Amino acid sequence: MKILIIEDNNELRENMESYLTQEGFLCELAESKSAAMDKLTSFLYDIILLDIMLPDGSGMDILSHIKSRGIKSGVLIISGKDSMDDKIQGLDYGADDYITKPFFLPELNARIKSIYRRKKFDGDNLIRFEEITINPETREAKVNMHLLEFTRKEYELLVYFIANKNRILTKQAIAEHLWGDFADSLDSHDFVYQHIKNLRKKITNAGGADYLSTIYGMGYKFSTEQ
Repeated sequence: MKILIIEDNNELRENMESYLTQEGFLCELAESKSAAMDKLTSFLYDIILLDIMLPDGSGMDILSHIKSRGIKSGVLIISGKDSMDDKIQGLDYGADDYITKPFFLPELNARIKSIYRRKKFDGDNLIRFEEITINPETREAKVNMHLLEFTRKEYELLVYFIANKNRILTKQAIAEHLWGDFADSLDSHDFVYQHIKNLRKKITNAGGADYLSTIYGMGYKFSTEQ
């Protein structure tokens, strides 16, 4: 899962990044409204952690931008304000949830996962696609109840494909999802093909169908329709 943390407090921002990275998330950071807008213009995120009070503007402006542009990211507002009016305004603007500082990082983690399940998988605790079952809490994936041994990137790739089933995903989009803005500094995205090859092999070797297809000149699609 790819997360954008928009927070101007250096200590809190770094603590969230450290904790969520250890939990297996790919995190990118923005310390201001302008930095956040630059990120949102260039990249896509599964979840956005959004501070309301920023040094160069309001997080509500960012939220309005997200919704007006049709950005499908889940949004969790993080604010030091404990006002019901602020919570209502944030939710009215389209946020998915609201957490007030100070908070425990495990609670933040739980809310992130809850938003992601609601946005991508109808709130189900397990991710299911045909004979494939994924448990996001344990980060385990099974095919016909056979446990697969995935690398961290292969696991993230499988979840990404299922979350975007029937959609064509470019190499660039896949690379950015797995490596964030670091993907722009890579000479090529040939490593994407290798990860896809490994993922396909592990699923089919476990008795699963081959749902991955290459759309030449465009990218890859995960679908029952080949």
